[in-house]
Amino acid sequence: MMEAAVGIAVFLEDRTAYDAAVTRFLNRARAFVYLPSDGALPYTVPGSGLDTSSEIIGYWQGQSTFVAGLAQETCRDFVHTGYGISAISHVAETSRIQGRDLYPQVGERLRQALGFHSRYQLGEAPPSWLCGGSLTRGLGPITEVGFNAMSNRLGNLMTNTQTLTLQQRPAGTNNLFVAWETLTHADNPN
Repeated sequence: MMEAAVGIAVFLEDRTAYDAAVTRFLNRARAFVYLPSDGALPYTVPGSGLDTSSEIIGYWQGQSTFVAGLAQETCRDFVHTGYGISAISHVAETSRIQGRDLYPQVGERLRQALGFHSRYQLGEAPPSWLCGGSLTRGLGPITEVGFNAMSNRLGNLMTNTQTLTLQQRPAGTNNLFVAWETLTHADNPN
C-alpha cells in the first residue's frame, strides 16, 4: 500500500500526496520492524487501537520476545514478511531517486530485518522463543535492493544477507511486485 501511494504520487508529480505518503510510510516502517530503541514492546501507529501489551503481542502473532529485525509478520510467514521488507527498500530507493534520503530513518530497520530473516531463511533453526520454535520460510527474491543500498552503497557488513542474496542470484520474481532485481540492483553503486 505504501509503495503504491509513493509511486502514484511520484508519477502524478504531486508533492503534497508524496509528502503525506512518505510520512505514513515512515510511521508504518517503524511499526513493522522492531528495534530495541523502540522500547520493551514494538512501536505502534498512533490510533491503531493497540494500547496494551497483550494487544500488541496478539498483533505480532503471539510473539512476546522482541529482538532487532523481528517483523510484525515474522510469525505469520516469511512470504508476507518479505513483502514488507521489500516495500521498505523500494520506497527508500524511490525516494532517494526523487532526492529525499530516507535511509537515515529506515536504514537500520531494513538492515536488521534483512539480516534477521536471512539467517533463518538460510536454514538456521529458530530458538523456542521465536514463533514457538517454528517458522514458515519462503522469503522470496526480496534482498537485492536493500542489500545493495545498505551494504554496497552505505558500507554495512551484512554477512547473512549477502550469503542469501548471492545464493538466490539471479533473483527472479515473486509474480507480484518483486521482479528481476539482480538485473537492476546487484552491485550497482548508484
